[in-house]
Amino acid sequence: MTYRYLPMTESDRQEMLATIGVNSVDELFSDIPEKVRFKGRLNIPEPVSEPALMKELSKMADKNVNIKKYTSFLGAGVYDHYIPSIVDAVISRSEFYTAYTPYQPEISQGELQAIFEFQTMICELTAMDVANSSMYDGGTALAEAAMLAKGHTKGKKILISQAVHPEYRAVVKTYGKGQGAEIVEIAAKDGITDLYELERSIDDDTAAVIVQYPNFFGRIEPLEKIGPLVRKSKGLFIVSANPLALGALKPPGEFDADIVTGDAQVFGIPESFGGPHCGFFAVKEKFMRKIPGRLVGMTKDEDGKRGFVLTLQAREQHIRRDKATSNICSNQALNALAASVAMTALGKRGIREMALLNMKKTHYAKQALKAKGFEIVFDGPCFNEFVVKLHRSYDEVAKALLEKGIIAGYHLGKIDPALENHMLVCVTELRTKEEIDTFVGEMGGYHG
Repeated sequence: MTYRYLPMTESDRQEMLATIGVNSVDELFSDIPEKVRFKGRLNIPEPVSEPALMKELSKMADKNVNIKKYTSFLGAGVYDHYIPSIVDAVISRSEFYTAYTPYQPEISQGELQAIFEFQTMICELTAMDVANSSMYDGGTALAEAAMLAKGHTKGKKILISQAVHPEYRAVVKTYGKGQGAEIVEIAAKDGITDLYELERSIDDDTAAVIVQYPNFFGRIEPLEKIGPLVRKSKGLFIVSANPLALGALKPPGEFDADIVTGDAQVFGIPESFGGPHCGFFAVKEKFMRKIPGRLVGMTKDEDGKRGFVLTLQAREQHIRRDKATSNICSNQALNALAASVAMTALGKRGIREMALLNMKKTHYAKQALKAKGFEIVFDGPCFNEFVVKLHRSYDEVAKALLEKGIIAGYHLGKIDPALENHMLVCVTELRTKEEIDTFVGEMGGYHG
């Protein structure tokens, strides 16, 4: 069979042209000047049948290195975590899989309740008052938080730690340019934010201070020291957090954070070569009406039965128009559902156990590499990730590991020349002792 779907026939085409009063397809493009129209044939392969195309695409896809066949120690913002099998079973149901936007609450109760549960669980993890219905990813959520702070405080200066994910920092800068914000990066010292430089940089024009918890290098930022520094100004305290880590770490809300954002990819969302993700955005109650995106609330109908509605829709498409807090035009409902199902399946105890496993296995890998003579850079309390200094070029080590079926950690030389041939190693709960030992053993062969 050549076609998966029935194509239009020539009679179909003529009927449509006749309906709109046009004699030919070429006539549809008559407004385009003749001199700019393309003449000839496009340089693309001839069409093939569906089976032939599937074979060709499968061959191309098989060239990709994937975590089903390789053991991965690569993290840097996208992580290989356990996904309960029930996640795919639920999100594959047609009522969720094909749902778009719950504009009509009377026929969208399942979707709305799923989003409401996501909001609730994010609030519990972060210890914040209100969370929205999700955002595109952790980077855009953080940038939106920075812009909220700028609008609320009327300050222009956004202080962001260099220990925040470099891609997140780039997104904040992109947003800030359009809003006229001054983005000031605070240096990292020994893998965490330099508190002395941070304190010197805070002034009356500071709109926000942004740190990551745990940070890009896996280190645990001292939020108990950063919070009081922020309070010396009118600026807001913004934390980009890993929600899985909050299963073991004290949540940002208990350090008086004003806004907590992050990425829920760690719960039920596969790596998928980098996306899509699911950002979250949680705030203190006083910022509730300035949250970007949507907010689902619980109410009662005229019969007293529980129901769910879109309580807040902040985008400019809706009635707020020029008063909109954001131009974010959607949310990640399906991925938020996946995260909710994963969190529900794991439960509070399961999430804590999973977080502790990440910490314990990371510590085991660190100690094993130290025993092999490697230097652990920025050593100290960490979650999931740590930095190891290589004795040969990163490319040489990564290629050798790949030949052994191992995906190396992230090359930090990509973001900082001073960290050339330094590897950001990620160890999650899925890495077995045997896999870690093999990784350390292979790394040891490239020592000296």
